[in-house]
Amino acid sequence: MDTSPERIFELLPKLPKSEKELISRACVFAEKAHRGQVRKSGEPYYNHVFATGYNLATLKMDSDTIAAGIMHDVLEDTDVTEEEMTAEFGGHITKLVQGVTKLGKLRYSGVERHVESLRKFFVAMADDIRVVVIKLCDRLHNIQTLQYVDAHKQQRIALETIELHARLADRLGMGRLKAELEDAAFPYVYPEEYKQTVELFKSLRPISDEQLEKVVGKLEEELSIFDVRIERIDSRIKHLYSLWHKLKRYKMDQSKIYDVIALRILVPSPSDCYQALGVIHGLYRPVPGRFKDYIAVPKPNGYRSLHTTIFSGDGTTLEIQIKTKDMHEEAEYGIASHLSYKEIGKANGNMTEQEIKRKIGWTKDLLEWQKDVEHHQEFMKNLRTDFFEKRVFVLTPKGDVIDLPEGSTPIDFAYAVHSKIGDHVAGAKINGKLVPIDTTLKNRDVIEIDVKDSAFPKRKWIEMARTTMAKRKIRQHIREHGGLIDKFLTR
Repeated sequence: MDTSPERIFELLPKLPKSEKELISRACVFAEKAHRGQVRKSGEPYYNHVFATGYNLATLKMDSDTIAAGIMHDVLEDTDVTEEEMTAEFGGHITKLVQGVTKLGKLRYSGVERHVESLRKFFVAMADDIRVVVIKLCDRLHNIQTLQYVDAHKQQRIALETIELHARLADRLGMGRLKAELEDAAFPYVYPEEYKQTVELFKSLRPISDEQLEKVVGKLEEELSIFDVRIERIDSRIKHLYSLWHKLKRYKMDQSKIYDVIALRILVPSPSDCYQALGVIHGLYRPVPGRFKDYIAVPKPNGYRSLHTTIFSGDGTTLEIQIKTKDMHEEAEYGIASHLSYKEIGKANGNMTEQEIKRKIGWTKDLLEWQKDVEHHQEFMKNLRTDFFEKRVFVLTPKGDVIDLPEGSTPIDFAYAVHSKIGDHVAGAKINGKLVPIDTTLKNRDVIEIDVKDSAFPKRKWIEMARTTMAKRKIRQHIREHGGLIDKFLTR
């Protein structure tokens, strides 16, 4: 394995000389510290930490984070002290390495131990999200070399990767990293389903390369006629784990899968996206019900794009995604595309520090509710329900997006907006129609809550609510005001 810093520099051609020197020093420091240590594969341990730094570079992370990634195991696995690292690299980089070290080794053996490790994970995530990005890049290389791990450990590590690390990458909008983690873990967690999906994939390809080239040629010609600027047209093939997950959702009905192959059209601006969409629908007939506008209403993890599926004219269908270069980079790298602390707030389109905190505000919610969870089994169940299961995004009457777990009701929505609204729900409208307050919400529903001072939480609301936060707030209100409510009801 080539572990020269130049491999990283090739990924970051605009990196200043001083930052190249920093990364080079981190490589030398880590290689010396880990000298003599080997992995299960027999390779030098340094190969792993270098791969972590390389993975961070593919996400375009800043040089401090890459250096910390290369040295992320130095404090835990070698004799180097925090004082020595601080003297050589400063407090900021050392703090990042300490953050990774404090996470320890997450394990699924023993729920109690695992939950305490997760609590540490979430504290680190809320404190500095870069620590978690380093940990995800560390995990990616570990899962890609899982064949060298003892067989009885492989399934546990792979399951943890799918259920925790990939879900975190997804919540952070890091689509590329999420898919790589899932695909690498898939054959270890579900070996039979993996083999079945590989076989199905061969028969699911809906359009040939020749047909695809023909569609691309017609699109380029038509878009040019209408003066729609194109930066790039390429295609992407659906990842295996994602394909299996979708097939499972549709009870393995292959006819419901439209996006095994998708064309990506990158244009300069959001207005160009909509203009390109009009041209495409003028050229090809769209499949009814398959248009999604994730630009006007982004996904909860920040994903933005226009999606449409067309009949290509020869009996096949094809999904087309239309987005800007910035939208594409954020879909690939998610929060990592905004994390370079040297770039935050600059006029190059990156987020301000406040915007980043708002984007990962759910990590604060996660920390808040986990304080009240007493039983470890309950913690794991609520974690999957509230943060890592499939999400829906619904709208307030003003158009603000509220991100909730699938299966949520107007009660969950009300408490997500504000606890005072939740405590006084008298009724709800979905898309302008009165509905029961236990109605299941769907993507893009517009929710309006009728609030009255005389309304208050009932015990049956606990069963109607889906989110831990709403259930907790309902119980809290009943504990604090239950006596007054009972007197009021018996008058």
